[in-house]
Amino acid sequence: MASFVCIHGAWGGAWTWGDIPARLRALGHAVLCPDLPGMGERVDEKHPGITLGDHVADVCAQIAAAGFDRFILAGHSYGGMVITGVASRLGARIDAIAYLDAFLPHDGQSLWDVTGSHEHDWYVGSQKHTPGLVAPIFGEEMLALPGFSRQPLLTLVEAAERGAAWDAIPRKCYVFASAWSPSPFPRFAAEVKGDPAWDYHELACSHALMTDLPDETLAILSSLA
Repeated sequence: MASFVCIHGAWGGAWTWGDIPARLRALGHAVLCPDLPGMGERVDEKHPGITLGDHVADVCAQIAAAGFDRFILAGHSYGGMVITGVASRLGARIDAIAYLDAFLPHDGQSLWDVTGSHEHDWYVGSQKHTPGLVAPIFGEEMLALPGFSRQPLLTLVEAAERGAAWDAIPRKCYVFASAWSPSPFPRFAAEVKGDPAWDYHELACSHALMTDLPDETLAILSSLA
């Protein structure tokens, strides 16, 4: 059996993974599905100074506390930025890395670098009255829904590290949610589709693939074990 580390996206929390962690555990796997600092059930920790590096460091610390020697690392959406940084630190211990409709930065790229003017205008505009804290890109009304909160702007503008340890991970997987538009992720899907170094999958669903198509998502993750 394998150990899985599952990282959520921006504005949400571990809850966005739905029942995938429980179903992986039911198959005999160990699973760490943490809330990032300031997000999800840790929303009381939120402040504008939280960075991408803080999220990366926190996940590395939680992996150490869980006692995972070797593991499979998966990230959804903004979680792709986080797992890239984690893999650059711990890649020698990672058997597979999976990007689930996620940002796939090159070394030195921030989320700001891999998005366009629409996202940039939103990041800047939606934090004017809450300096340093950005409202969900899907609309400020989502802040009224349970589990959603503002995202620290610094997590979106700090560059990710993608070093040699990331390169050395033996299996890499990308899952593209093809039924969501407009989406910032086709560019990353196109980058790896057809590359023999990658396991590539398309799911005809929205960005919330873990809850839209949980059986298919579970099968893809399980295939990495």
